[in-house]
Amino acid sequence: MHETTKYSHLPYRRGVGITLFNKEGKVFVGARFGSPDRWQMPQGGIEENEDPLEAVFREMEEEIGTRNAEILETLNTWLHYDVPDYLVPKLWDGKYRGQKQKWIAFRFLGEDSDIKLDAFDKPEFKEWKWVEIEELIDIAMPFKRHAYEHIMRSFQQHAIPTDDDE
Repeated sequence: MHETTKYSHLPYRRGVGITLFNKEGKVFVGARFGSPDRWQMPQGGIEENEDPLEAVFREMEEEIGTRNAEILETLNTWLHYDVPDYLVPKLWDGKYRGQKQKWIAFRFLGEDSDIKLDAFDKPEFKEWKWVEIEELIDIAMPFKRHAYEHIMRSFQQHAIPTDDDE
């Protein structure tokens, strides 16, 4: 976890994260606008009076244009990460030092053509791809790597091909 200095007094923003596996056992990642060489799994904030399950399906639809997936597993704990100090004033109106997230693993039930990054007015990702779960650490933003290591270990058992008939 990245240690902040002058923003340590700020709270964490509550959010959800989506580890979306396709039928080959690969994980969805997207490249955000402004970070062309870094990839991440879909994630987003939990709105007031919203529970993590509502938030995760809303975020999935907002970020990738579909919610055609089934839940495989939910992490029991919240994962925290701090953003680097230079980002704190630029993100979330400077109110948070980072995020605490509830991560949920899903199996994608649709076709690649169902994924629409531009389904909403302000797309989060400029491109996307499926990767092996072991690749997550190498392609992630450095301050998210600790959380991604935990996710990788926790959801590794879902990174296997499935039969189409299931």
